[in-house]
Amino acid sequence: MKTSPPRRRRFSLSRPGPARLPGHVAIIMDGNGRWARRRGLPRVAGHRAGMEAVRRVVRHCATAGVRALTLYAFSADNWKRPVTETGFLMRLLARFLRREVAELDRNRVRLSVIGRTGELPAFARRELKQAVAATRDNDGMVLTLALNYSARQEILDGARRMAAAARNGGAPRHREDFRRFLYTRHLPDPDLVIRTSGEMRLSDFLLWQGAYAELWFTPVLWPDFGARDLKRAFGAYAQRQRRFGALEAAA
Repeated sequence: MKTSPPRRRRFSLSRPGPARLPGHVAIIMDGNGRWARRRGLPRVAGHRAGMEAVRRVVRHCATAGVRALTLYAFSADNWKRPVTETGFLMRLLARFLRREVAELDRNRVRLSVIGRTGELPAFARRELKQAVAATRDNDGMVLTLALNYSARQEILDGARRMAAAARNGGAPRHREDFRRFLYTRHLPDPDLVIRTSGEMRLSDFLLWQGAYAELWFTPVLWPDFGARDLKRAFGAYAQRQRRFGALEAAA
């Protein structure tokens, strides 16, 4: 008698990871251009190398037990760059998705996306839709790509949805209720935000959600970032006291 394959467990972020490991890690991937310039290479070479760093980091986080990883892949302001570069980045995104979706699925990684993806090129939207659908039922780490993303725009879009809900009697009663109107309503707030390349700013990334996130900055350029750097960031996170405005508990 032919039997159907076992159904995968529905994803849940409620399952705890290893102690003192951030449950949700968000990364501002910065430094591709400088990496290429220091080597006398075109900027696109830095973006290609940066994609390899994405592969390393996703694998390490999934293996370590991180429950959610959000990568700032393309900001709404990145459209200000030359069309040759933005076009290359969109093609690189599509290529990454085609190459990596099988491994993401094998490792139970669930892919999601935030941002105004409707403004991406049609071929990129198609690859995103297929990759998200292929990993929808996975119960491992959630990998979220922030594409054509702006935190200010997200808050504005959320306020518009909240206003529409209020007209139907569904206005939130508490500020925490606002999260259901954000792009990230499927995720908890980030515990740790990492930025590479030595810059020390958030650049319009998860401004609402990151209000109490621990921040970790490193001079390492994104294409050189790997497991050793992640372990340093996780080690620093484990040493911090997160009080969320309250007093530290007595020993």
